[in-house]
Amino acid sequence: MSMTLLTLDFETYYDTQYSLKKLTTMEYVHNPQFKVWGVGLKFNNEETFWLGEDEVEFELSNIDWDRTAVICHNTPFDGFILTHHYQVTPAYYYDTAAMSRGVWPSISARLKDVAERTFPDDPTMRKGDELADAKGIYDLSPDLEESISGYCIQDVDLTYAIYHDLIQKFPQSELDLINITTRMFCEPLLHINREVLEASHTEEKQHVEDIIEASGYTRKQLNSTAQLKQIVEEDLGIVCPVKPNSAGAMIPAFSKNDAGWKQMVAKYPEFNHVWNARVAVKSNIKETRSKRFLDAADPIKNTLPTCLRYYGAHTGRWTGIENLNQQNLPRGSVLRTSLEAPPGHLLYVADLSNIEARIVAWLAGQDDLVDGFAEGRDIYSEFASEIYSRTITKQNDPLERFIGKTCILGLQFGMGYQRFIEQCAQGSKGPAVEFSIEKAKSIVASYRNKYYRISNFWKHVENKLVSSMYDPTEIPYGPALIFKDGNIQLPNGMSLKYHDLQLRNQGLTYFNHKGPVSLWGGKITENIAQALARIVITDAMLKLENTICSGRIALTIHDEVILVAPDKDPDVIIQQMYDIMCIQPEWATDLPLDVEGGYDKSYIK
Repeated sequence: MSMTLLTLDFETYYDTQYSLKKLTTMEYVHNPQFKVWGVGLKFNNEETFWLGEDEVEFELSNIDWDRTAVICHNTPFDGFILTHHYQVTPAYYYDTAAMSRGVWPSISARLKDVAERTFPDDPTMRKGDELADAKGIYDLSPDLEESISGYCIQDVDLTYAIYHDLIQKFPQSELDLINITTRMFCEPLLHINREVLEASHTEEKQHVEDIIEASGYTRKQLNSTAQLKQIVEEDLGIVCPVKPNSAGAMIPAFSKNDAGWKQMVAKYPEFNHVWNARVAVKSNIKETRSKRFLDAADPIKNTLPTCLRYYGAHTGRWTGIENLNQQNLPRGSVLRTSLEAPPGHLLYVADLSNIEARIVAWLAGQDDLVDGFAEGRDIYSEFASEIYSRTITKQNDPLERFIGKTCILGLQFGMGYQRFIEQCAQGSKGPAVEFSIEKAKSIVASYRNKYYRISNFWKHVENKLVSSMYDPTEIPYGPALIFKDGNIQLPNGMSLKYHDLQLRNQGLTYFNHKGPVSLWGGKITENIAQALARIVITDAMLKLENTICSGRIALTIHDEVILVAPDKDPDVIIQQMYDIMCIQPEWATDLPLDVEGGYDKSYIK
């Protein structure tokens, strides 16, 4: 169906405290102070025009939204205004900020920066700064509105021009994913159980207050680095642990992940009441995040937007936004179980099992490992059996099997023995386990000997990436990858981009918005595995929305897809979902896939 392209940009009231720097998009739009100053509109390639505050609603109500696709720069914001303030839903969402992240991963996607990259030699294609003049002014004067309208029209024209440049570089499947991502935010399906979240918030808040009271110190004292340093040195008589800051100066090491903090806590368990209170004050995730969920949900409908950034990670993976971090919902947590399907529907959840490990083994030609996955063997227990020199089973030896899992999932990317020791001791992904240097070295060597094709693969991909920096021709690796110009082309038409890739004495580095990033064979392998796993998952997502009747993607977390579909024949729907998730991609018809999941009213998996 032919659609009208509508490029638009809302200009809204903001001030020092009431702004998107202080509030989430949801809090900002739902706030009583929210006010649209006006909007810039461009239908297809016609001249852009401005509508003032009193004209917007009437004009929007006369648009045939079933045949209209919107183009914005950061569409979740403008789209949320459309759907939640004006109650209109476009047929399709384009987002030039999202497209920019796909073309230039890990590089700024602000309109100002994208315009400069897209049109480096055209000084007329630049973003203005007139908006700053309107800060804190609720009702615009005619002169100020004229200035803001010109600023807005320039933004709309820039967005439209950027769209036409980037659209040539984008496969349709990725545009569809941008649309799905935006729709999950602007037209949310997930509901929250407000009573459960409020009870959890109250309970956890009281629990934290009890911990603080038991410490003998105040929240302010425990939160302040300077005051905690005084407590440690003067009250407890302990030498304060230190670490260098970015400028090289030594500062107190009071972060829960600092080595000095961990050593101090382990050495002085008699002061656990103080240590626990400090951690509770600084990292009370349940208290803050349950409150964020409550504040972010629609106050009337109780719907919670899915806040994901398309191509937020270098590998194309989504990342969390709006301070909700919905990519991190611990299993069994209230945050997860409070998410529910709308009336008459269920949440159908499917998780691709060890997809990255399967892809690495398949790419490297580690056929024995590929066969193990294909036959449904317990690979984690098998490797754990080699570590412990006895038969390990999932049922009888959960701790030992967990170590086997840590090895299979971590050592495939070149983890060394020292990092292996640290990861096991931290217990960040499971129970904490101590290993001697000798035992850790033995485990790493055992993995690399057993799966030698994987360790060889690290060298192959590093050499090919380096070669592509100097060889102008395409360098293929199997059916999935092409190395060219210091980047890696993926089978979906996108690429792993390594901006300003350089080879120096210290090795490979590339640059993102934070600065230089070290790169080597194991890290390149991890990038490739995540990027290809993401393609397998997103292919399934697109098929799910087009196949399962009335089904819509509500959320995706790493290798997991959450679908909202009717509460009718749920066993049939979940089996359909499993079947679709296990369809092998055209570029990897011999890649074994497996899935697990289930369905329920709430997100309990």
